[in-house]
Formats: sequence, C-alpha cells, structure tokens
Amino acid sequence: MAGIATGEMAGNTSESLYSVAVLDLRWLSGEVFEIRFERPDSFAYQPGQKISFVEGPLRRDYTLLGPAHVDELALCVRHVPNGRFSPRLARANRGDRFQITAPFGYFTYKASSRSAVFVATGTGIAPFVAYAHAGTRGFALLHGGRTVEALYYRDILADAADRYMPCISGEPPREPLPAVFAGRVDQYLSTVFPEGVYDFYLCGRAGMIRDVIRVIDLRFKASRVFMEAFD
Repeated sequence: MAGIATGEMAGNTSESLYSVAVLDLRWLSGEVFEIRFERPDSFAYQPGQKISFVEGPLRRDYTLLGPAHVDELALCVRHVPNGRFSPRLARANRGDRFQITAPFGYFTYKASSRSAVFVATGTGIAPFVAYAHAGTRGFALLHGGRTVEALYYRDILADAADRYMPCISGEPPREPLPAVFAGRVDQYLSTVFPEGVYDFYLCGRAGMIRDVIRVIDLRFKASRVFMEAFD
C-alpha cells in the first residue's frame, strides 16, 4: 500500500480565540459561497491549514484559501440548508462577528523530487487554492465536480498547474473547456493518468478519497499519499 499521511489534527491545544468581522460574501454556485473576514493582527498560517469556528460547544472547521500575506481571511463553504453551522455563515452580513481558533493542521505542501498530483472534489479544492496562491507550481490537478459550475477557482488553478484536468461526473459541460474527462476523478486515475511514482494530495469527501486510494494501491504503489477528508 502507498505511504499515507493524514492532514487531520485533533485540534489546537492553545485554544486561542479571535473575534473576526465579515467583510464580504459571494456565491460561487447555487450551493457554495466564498466568505471573507478581517484578519486579526499577528494571525500567521501556512497554506493548507484550517480554522475552527466556535459557538458554545459547536465547532466547525474550514480551510483558509489564502493568499497568506493579505489582510483578509477567505473560506469556501458549502451551504447545507439543514446543517449545524453553514446556514449561519450563509446568512451573515458585513460586520457580523464570529469566534475562530488559531490556525492548525498538517495538510501543507511538501516539495519533493516526486511530481505532485492534487485530487479534489467540491470544497475540497480549498487547500490547493491556498497552495497556488503561495506560488506552488508544476503540479497536476484532477478537479472533480458534477457540473462545470462546481469547478471552483478553476482559472487560478489552471494557470498554476502543469496539467489541469476537470472530471465531470454528471451533466456534460455547456461551455467549451480545453479538455474535460467525462467521469469521476478515480476513473481518470485508473484509465488515463500515466503510471509512475508521485506525491498524491487528496482532499474531499471520505468516499472519494477511499475510491482514489484503491486506484493508487493498484497503479501507483510506490507513491506517497497525503489526505484530508470531511463529511
């Protein structure tokens, strides 16, 4: 089996909390939005790290989009109408304040002699946007979604990647793209992507990560895997 490292972390043991105000909210699709907050003083983080929102006993983690040097914090959030926290963010107005933790997590980019392959679906694209904002280049990205609308930040990522492959598993695209694979990211890996030894970075739902790791174990056995899964 390929060597696997997880991006998960139990939490930030220092429990530093910051109060941050909403600056802007824009919808990226019918169910996903980007929300921006003011950045606290001395709030330093590495691309790929997360924050937790804290409301009483409730905690919800989101990955910071970057860039890490600007005076804002940006997040990509999927609105779950009956969810515990995303509806609160979706209704937020400019100036509303939230409590967040200090940044944490280990799903950061680790340069090596192996080529990097990023695999993401949905809002799992967030850490790869952060990597691109930080200047990471030369990677391959398999960007999965049911429709073209779900390929969030594709212009930023396509410019940074050596190989950018949209994998559309649902409705065929209605707009022209340079190349599109009709199927899931794991199907592209199993049938098209060239065999070799890579560093795989996987971010998305647990089911996608499970399916991709099965392919890696069959076709890319000497590769390393870094992953971050969410429900």
